[in-house]
Amino acid sequence: MNLPQVNTESKKNISWLMLLIFCMLTGSGLILPGNHGLNFPLHASASNYQYHSNEHPKSFDQIILTWTDSPATSQAVTWRSFADENKSVAEIAPAHASPDIAWNARQITAHTSLLKINNKDVYYHSVNFSDLEPNAMYVYRVGDGKTWSEWFQFRTASANPERFSFLYFGDAQDSVSSLWSRTIRSAVLHSPGIRFMIHAGDLVHYKNDHREWAEWFSAGDWIFATIPSLPATGNHEYMKDRELHRTLSKFWRPQFTLPENDISGLEETYYHLDYQGARFVVLNSNKKIAQQARWLEGVLKQNPNRWTVAVFHHPIHSSVRGRDNMIVREYWQPLFEMYNVDLVLQGHDHVYSRGHRPGRETGPVYVTSVSGPKMYKLARAEWMDRAGSNVQLFQVISISKTILSFKSITVTGEIYDAFDLLKTEGKSSELKNRIPRE
Repeated sequence: MNLPQVNTESKKNISWLMLLIFCMLTGSGLILPGNHGLNFPLHASASNYQYHSNEHPKSFDQIILTWTDSPATSQAVTWRSFADENKSVAEIAPAHASPDIAWNARQITAHTSLLKINNKDVYYHSVNFSDLEPNAMYVYRVGDGKTWSEWFQFRTASANPERFSFLYFGDAQDSVSSLWSRTIRSAVLHSPGIRFMIHAGDLVHYKNDHREWAEWFSAGDWIFATIPSLPATGNHEYMKDRELHRTLSKFWRPQFTLPENDISGLEETYYHLDYQGARFVVLNSNKKIAQQARWLEGVLKQNPNRWTVAVFHHPIHSSVRGRDNMIVREYWQPLFEMYNVDLVLQGHDHVYSRGHRPGRETGPVYVTSVSGPKMYKLARAEWMDRAGSNVQLFQVISISKTILSFKSITVTGEIYDAFDLLKTEGKSSELKNRIPRE
């Protein structure tokens, strides 16, 4: 029997085909460059990149970044799980482009607390990453040493004054999953370079409803795990008992890791942080206003930063009829003016309003905004440079050495209000309106 002749080129093709089939069967990392040379990866193998069934993000949820110490050298993370792990940990490593990020990760044991939700045990865990390098990107994950969340990235603040941007949200409160979710997502898509987010209270409506908190975390999802939050307490994070005593949501302290400070009963609800040349002072406008005023004066008086921003829930100047937060205004406004606070960010009234104290054209700029769908009727006043209602908003604020740039933006991307604060040689600032035409 005469067999067909196979030429030299056909033999080469058959050899390459056989080698390719062999590599596919054995899982070798074959690379075929243009010169037909073989090039195997030096530092990687298939085992490094195969799917690990125990790396499932749903094993842990409600992962959120906050701060307890300097944003330049630390980062706090909090999360929860539904099993009693013997070892709850977080891992952190410098970020780089290679997927081999776990090789030099540092592992830190978490602090764990137990909370009963519908008679079921839920475990909240927190870690404060410390001794970090300023202005550096890190990756981290949380877990129990065997089962892990996905890896997340964050960047520390610079140790020196540098330009940065952040987001400010008024009340989320109602229909958080269906309607507030588009606000936070639109905000992040609009401003990819933001460094943190401010929440001016009333994150949910019912303080101890775990379903509402689950909606809030679901709306933010991976955003909360990668962009730090500075939350302030609103009246809906509190509830009055029969004796009219206000008690904080049982979820607040387990799920947020924040500075504690010394006023008993207000732990992790008032604090200050310095970020690249600006001091952020978060206050609790629900209770112990006078005691906080004494603390506030010390924080404002001993302030080496060029810019100062205050954050709390109940507005100094209300924008809705029948509301007047007289005690807050009596104790805090004189300090804001005396120590040249530049910007005061508030919530509560479910409208938008912005201006100086009535009768003045200088001093702190007071802003009230709303990010969720619950709306009130605006009561216009002469002090307002810009005001409106029935619109969901987020605010993008950028700070450099000489300019604080403020933009209020609708969820559909239109600029609703805008102004600049220009810093003079002293600590005071001058406002330049950039209000868009109606």
